[in-house]
Amino acid sequence: MTPETPSAPASVPAVPPAAPPAAVVELLGRDGRASLVQRVAGWPVRIGRSPACDIVLDDTHLAAEHAELQLAPGGGVRLRLLDSRNGGAIAGRRLGAGDEAMLPEGGHFQLAGCSLRLRTSRDVLAPEQLLIVQPTRHWALLPALLLAMLFFQWVDRWSAVDPDARWVDYAAPLLAPLAFMFGWAGLWSLASQLFQHRFPFTAHLRRALVVACAYDLLDWLLPGIAYSLSWPRLLALQSLMLPLGFAFLVAWHARLVWPGARRTVGVGIAALLLLGLGLQVGGRQEQQYVFGPPYMASLPPPALRLASPKPPEALIESLKPLKAELARQARKDNEGFEADDVGE
Repeated sequence: MTPETPSAPASVPAVPPAAPPAAVVELLGRDGRASLVQRVAGWPVRIGRSPACDIVLDDTHLAAEHAELQLAPGGGVRLRLLDSRNGGAIAGRRLGAGDEAMLPEGGHFQLAGCSLRLRTSRDVLAPEQLLIVQPTRHWALLPALLLAMLFFQWVDRWSAVDPDARWVDYAAPLLAPLAFMFGWAGLWSLASQLFQHRFPFTAHLRRALVVACAYDLLDWLLPGIAYSLSWPRLLALQSLMLPLGFAFLVAWHARLVWPGARRTVGVGIAALLLLGLGLQVGGRQEQQYVFGPPYMASLPPPALRLASPKPPEALIESLKPLKAELARQARKDNEGFEADDVGE
């Protein structure tokens, strides 16, 4: 009886890599949001402009069949570039026709000028964001702010023109700031449309009017308070209101346009504000004052004076330190005149 020869072991069929239960390919916009989402029906996934592809993208920089997503044997997804001129990229690494690379965590990859992302049901989703509904503003708030701004502009113009001025003399001072406010709000609304896909013109206009009215109100109150209480240093705030108010307004608008970059925008605005204030302080030093002007151009009514009056001798005593500085400046001017005479 002949011994049985052991038979060769049967070949084990290769097990294909397991496909994720569900997957989508997203086309990302400039803001990182998905502008187009296409479901993956089967593997491999062809991407290109041809209707025969599984993911069809309308971009002239893509080839008819530009790339292919394949399931890797060890798990994960591999990107393979097909015959194309513009190629692609993964994590900054350029890929040409015939190159292959594994998709990184997050599934981001680039094909020509298209930024894409593969998202599967195995990926962890970000938590659901709370829907913040903007509270409904009172219907009269915006008209009230417009009337307040026009009132401040009218009073400023009325105090500067002759009593018998015609109504046309008030037209430009009233309409020009109004047109500027509408244009300013429109530009910020266009920025919101570009980055947030909405056009909140009323919100931007309301914020601009609030800051403008607050600036005009403080521009009236600060000189009066400084005069009433004899606090001349308070006038320094009057010259700081414009840069501070402008920086606050820009940051307030930016919260609507880039809500996710508040810290970055805030740091940039703060740096520019400090630079501007430093230049302003340097300019004031040349004018021999840093903390506000040395005198008021106009005085409020005496009835608003609350501080006790000071004798004239106190004024004379406070001006004594200027004597040496004025003498030095006079000598400097005289020397300049003498040098000019010698040159002639």
